[in-house]
Amino acid sequence: MLSPASAAVVRATLPVVRAHAVEITGEFYSSMFSAHPELLDLFNQGNQADGRQQLALASAVVGFAECLIGDEGAPFERVAERIVHKHVSLGIRAEQYPIVGHHLLTAVGTVLGAAVTPDVFAAWHEVYWLLACRLIAAEARLYQRGDLDPADLWRRWRVAKRLDEAVDAVSFTLVPDDGAAVPHFLPGQYVSVMVELPDGRRQPRQYSLSHGPGRGSLRITVRRVRGHEGSPAGAVSNHLHDHVTEDDVLLLGPPAGETTLDTGDGPVLLVSAGIGITPMAAMLDHLARTQPTRRIVLAHADRSPAHHAFRRECAQTATGLGEVDELYWYESDHDDDSRPGRMDVDALPLQPDSIAYLCGPLPFMQGIRAGLIRRGLPADRVRYEVFGPGMLDRD
Repeated sequence: MLSPASAAVVRATLPVVRAHAVEITGEFYSSMFSAHPELLDLFNQGNQADGRQQLALASAVVGFAECLIGDEGAPFERVAERIVHKHVSLGIRAEQYPIVGHHLLTAVGTVLGAAVTPDVFAAWHEVYWLLACRLIAAEARLYQRGDLDPADLWRRWRVAKRLDEAVDAVSFTLVPDDGAAVPHFLPGQYVSVMVELPDGRRQPRQYSLSHGPGRGSLRITVRRVRGHEGSPAGAVSNHLHDHVTEDDVLLLGPPAGETTLDTGDGPVLLVSAGIGITPMAAMLDHLARTQPTRRIVLAHADRSPAHHAFRRECAQTATGLGEVDELYWYESDHDDDSRPGRMDVDALPLQPDSIAYLCGPLPFMQGIRAGLIRRGLPADRVRYEVFGPGMLDRD
């Protein structure tokens, strides 16, 4: 709970902080990385370069402040849960929060100058530490639940199989390099993969697990991110495609992610676009082995059948199910990987008690979500997975 004095100051200064939030977070990252270059290994430098990470942090801090002072907006709980899972997947530690707090609050003073009086500084200091303590406590619970040590998180996994799934999509089936047991995970979760690039940089990326639990392995499926109209090619995805093969070793964090398949028995709507098919393939695999009579709709949009990963695998899985509809849309008149295809949301079979799961580019999911809600599906029955800075969008 924000103190009354700080709440008044935050309410008065929130408009100016919101207006300069991206400038503040840009200054924050610059100063923090200069003082602590070792933290570069924990951040996607592609998102840093194009400003998306700065925007994401700004939206998270401002959104939390809005919730503290009671401004209307989407609840912050879901945002916090996503941040916590992301942090646990990367091994973020409690002792790193004072570093972030120091540089973030210093950046506020640098950008806003004389407007940051001692009272203003104290109020936003309180906001930051309320957020930090909330995240630290939630992360500690996840670490304890998974018997994880954040200081010794990364494990060596051997590539047992590499398989080309579609154009620019390849799967890696992974087993523990030391012969240890495969950790439990839930359909819909992801793992962080840490790679060392040719220039010596270490970079993490998150990839959905693309088959269900209980198979004695983990599988990730990676789409090659090609450069397009000035946007750079994906450093990690291209490294995995070009340099990682069977018997190579990758560093993985633990399974994480809050958007997981529910345990009920109502109808399920699995909606994806492009490489967003990966968590849906895991959910379908799990349903086929645990609830084969459950009503399922599998809907996917892609650039072409050749780009559609798991098309054959999902079709084969669906043949063993009781009630399943498969719907596909293809659009091949462009070469932009961020636009895998359009989907007609009104053509999706929908029942009042359906639960919809979405994964794909953010604009795709926003459109499908809006369409499902327009058709009467309650917002709390539309669940979605987002990677990268878009995960911090509150709506």
